[in-house]
Amino acid sequence: MGIYDVPATELIDGVAEEFKATLQQPDFIKWVKSGAHRERAPLRPDWFYVRAASILYRVYKDGPVGTESLRTYYGGKRNRGVRPEKFKKASGKVVRACLQALEKEGLIKKAKKGRGISAKGESFLAKKAKEVAVKIKDRKPIVKELKLNKGIKDEAAAEVKKALKGQDDKEKAKKEGAEKKKEAPKKEEKSNE
Repeated sequence: MGIYDVPATELIDGVAEEFKATLQQPDFIKWVKSGAHRERAPLRPDWFYVRAASILYRVYKDGPVGTESLRTYYGGKRNRGVRPEKFKKASGKVVRACLQALEKEGLIKKAKKGRGISAKGESFLAKKAKEVAVKIKDRKPIVKELKLNKGIKDEAAAEVKKALKGQDDKEKAKKEGAEKKKEAPKKEEKSNE
């Protein structure tokens, strides 16, 4: 089971749970937004760990990446009121803090340009992917249909089918009537001759 064989969101959430025990969150994270394009700070209290896990996944996926490319990836459109939206990059300080924390753990290493995944980081992601795959396999599929609404839906569907059938019958009767009218004058012409 490879890293790409599991959903990225499940993998990132699993890695973030692991980071809660190993990574240390900087003090400034409590007060900052994730970028200039946001109006408020993230509501999720563990957002730094999720961002660090996502950055580790991006470094694995995109090869050596720098701070600026990650800022662009995590950026978004800024709401400027009645004026058109403009793209703004994400916070560079947050991205750098995540990269430094991951480098301190030995999961990524400095490359010629930017940072790349280390052997330890790749094996860590592969191990987490296997764990996530086992969790997903054991999970039961969620059925989102309520039994109460099912009866209502069936009744409505039956009424619609009945109405459509009635319309089809009327259209057939009109066509048959029109054909009979066309045939009737032809018979009268033959009898006159």
